[in-house]
Amino acid sequence: MSQTAKKHTFQAEVNQVLDLVIHSLYSNKDIFLRELISNASDACDKLRFEAIKNKELNAEDLHIKVDFDKEAKTITVSDNGIGMSHDELIENIGTIANSGTKKYLESIAKKDKADANLIGQFGVGFYASFIVAKEVEIKTRKAGAPADEAWNWRSDGKNDYTIEPISKDSHGTEIILHLQDDEADFADNHRLRSLIKKYSEHVAFPIKMLEVIYPEKDEDGNDKPAKEPEYEVVNDATAMWKKNPGDLKGKDYQAFYKQISNDFNEAAFWTHNHIEGTQSYTNLLYVPKKAPFAMFQNPDDREGLKLYIKRVFITDASKELLPNYLRFVKGVVDSNDLPLNVSRETLQDNPLLKKIRSGLVKRVLGMLKKKTNDSEVYGTFWKEFGDTLKEGVVEDFSNREAVLKLLRFASTHNDDATENVSLDDYISRMQDKQDKIYFITAESYAAAKNSPHLEKFKEKGIEVLLMHSRIDEWMMGHVQEYDGKQFQSVAKGKINLGDEDKDKEDKTSEEDKDFLKKLSEQLKDHVSEVTASTRLVNSASCLVMDEHAMAIHMQKLMEQAGQAMPGQKPALEVNLNHPLVKHIENMDNDEQFKQWSELLYEQALLAEGGQLKNPAEYVQKMNQLMLDMLG
Repeated sequence: MSQTAKKHTFQAEVNQVLDLVIHSLYSNKDIFLRELISNASDACDKLRFEAIKNKELNAEDLHIKVDFDKEAKTITVSDNGIGMSHDELIENIGTIANSGTKKYLESIAKKDKADANLIGQFGVGFYASFIVAKEVEIKTRKAGAPADEAWNWRSDGKNDYTIEPISKDSHGTEIILHLQDDEADFADNHRLRSLIKKYSEHVAFPIKMLEVIYPEKDEDGNDKPAKEPEYEVVNDATAMWKKNPGDLKGKDYQAFYKQISNDFNEAAFWTHNHIEGTQSYTNLLYVPKKAPFAMFQNPDDREGLKLYIKRVFITDASKELLPNYLRFVKGVVDSNDLPLNVSRETLQDNPLLKKIRSGLVKRVLGMLKKKTNDSEVYGTFWKEFGDTLKEGVVEDFSNREAVLKLLRFASTHNDDATENVSLDDYISRMQDKQDKIYFITAESYAAAKNSPHLEKFKEKGIEVLLMHSRIDEWMMGHVQEYDGKQFQSVAKGKINLGDEDKDKEDKTSEEDKDFLKKLSEQLKDHVSEVTASTRLVNSASCLVMDEHAMAIHMQKLMEQAGQAMPGQKPALEVNLNHPLVKHIENMDNDEQFKQWSELLYEQALLAEGGQLKNPAEYVQKMNQLMLDMLG
C-alpha cells in the first residue's frame, strides 16, 4: 500500500453481507457483468441529465467498454459517465454495509418479503463482482473535476478497503476485476460478447470491445503486419421496442421475434404499446404460429416474457407478468421504475407489478379479440392454443367473461369437428323461450356427436355445443353462466325441454312404474335409480350423472391416473317406447330379465366412455343372448 493510500474498515459485518450477496442472492455467476454494465449505464444516464443543467459538462459520445487480459486474468468494465468523488466513493461502496441493507439482505436470504427497493444503489450490484473476483479495483473521476482529483479504490471484499488519489485523464469509472483462478475462463472474448448479447444487448449506450484481428497472408504467403485492433460496438444500443410502432415494418417485428424466441417460425401476430401514466412501461407481445415445446414443460421453467428495466435485461419474468394460461405469449416488457429485490432476479409483489400484470393480460385478451374477426388467423391460433386458453376460465376469475368470449367449440350446428362456434354465436341462434346454453363433454368428437343424450335436442332442433377436449369437463365444472345464460350439460341432471316432457313424466303408467322399480332393484349395485327418459328418442338407455358430478369418461381417466374417485352412482334413464325396453318389460324369466337389464346398463356405460369391470363377462353375455335368439 502506498504512503498516500488510506485504509478504511467496512461499517458492519461485511463478510456476512458479502456471503449473502455471493451465495444467496444470485443464481448464476454471469450476473456480475450485467450488474457492472447496468451501473455504467446509470452513470452515463446521470451525466446526460446533469449536462442539461450544467453546460460545462461534456455528455457527448457516452459509451461503455469491456476489456480483458487472459494472461493477467482480469476483466475491465469502464465508462465515461458521471464518475465519483472521494466522498461518493466511500458512501456508494459502503452502502452494502449499513445496517438497513444488511437486514434487507438477510430477509431476502430467508425468502421473506421486503418492501425496500435497492435498485440504483451502486454498492449492491457492484459487490456481485466478488462472485468471480478475488480482488476488485476501481478508478474513478467525477465529471467536472480536474485530472488529479481521481481516486483508486481496492479491496478483496473482506474486512477493509483502501482509497488513494491518482491522476485520470478522463471522467468516468473503470472497474478492474482480478479473477479467481477457477473463474479465469470469464476472460474470454467469445464468452464476454455472449453475456453482453444475453443481458445487455439493448442498453441505451454503445458497449464496445476490441475487434478480433485474424492473421492475414500476402500474395506470397507471408504474414501481413498485424493492424492495430479498434473498438467496435457489440450491442444494439437501440431497444427496438422503444421505437415508434409507426416507424417499424412487419419484417422488423418478425426479425426481433426470432431473436428473442429462438423460433424458426414467424410470429402469428403481435401488439406493441407505450404505456404512460401512474406507471410507465413498454410492452411488445407476440403470439407464435406454433405452440413451443417448452409450453408443455414444468410451469416453473417456462420462458416467455423478458423483463427489462431501462433496457437492461433482468429476467424471464413470465410467471410474474402473465398468468399461466397465457404462457404461450412471447415478448418484452420494459419498465422505468418497476421495483425488484436486491438481486434483480425475483420480482417483488407490489401494487405496481399487479397493475402492470393486469394491463398486460388485458392487452393480450384485447389482441386476441381483434383477431377473432379473421376466422382463418384465429382458427389457426385456436388449434394451437385453444386448450391452454381454456385454463383461464378457471384461473382468472376477473377476466373470465373476456376469456369465455374467445372460446370456440364444435356444435351440432356444424357437420364436422371444426371448432368455430363462439358463445355469442350460440346465443344468437337460441330458440324462443330457450334460456340455457346446452353442452355435452365426451372423450372424443365422435362420442359427443353420437351421444344418445342429444336425441331429443336434435329432434327439437336445439343446438348443443360438443366439447371433446380433456380439459372441457374440468373447465365447465368451474363456470355457471355467460352473458346471463346458464350452462346446462345435456348428460347431467334433469332435462325439461317443454310442457310435453313434463306431461310425459306425470303420465307414466302404474305398469311402467313397477317395471322401473324392478329395474332399479336389479341394478342397485350400479345405478342410483332407474327413471323414464325424456331425452331419448332412438336409443334404449343412457346414464345420467348428478348435475355437479364428474362425467364418467373423466372418472375413467382420473382412475387410470391413480386418483381415487368418490363412489357416485349415475342414474339410468330408459326409453319406455323402445322395442328392446318393451321386450325386457314383458319378460317372465328372471334370469333373462337379469341379463337384459344388465345389458341396458352396460351399453349405456360404454356409450358414456366408461370402463366395464369385466369385459369378458360382457362378451359372454352378448354371445349367449345371440345364441338364444338363434334358437
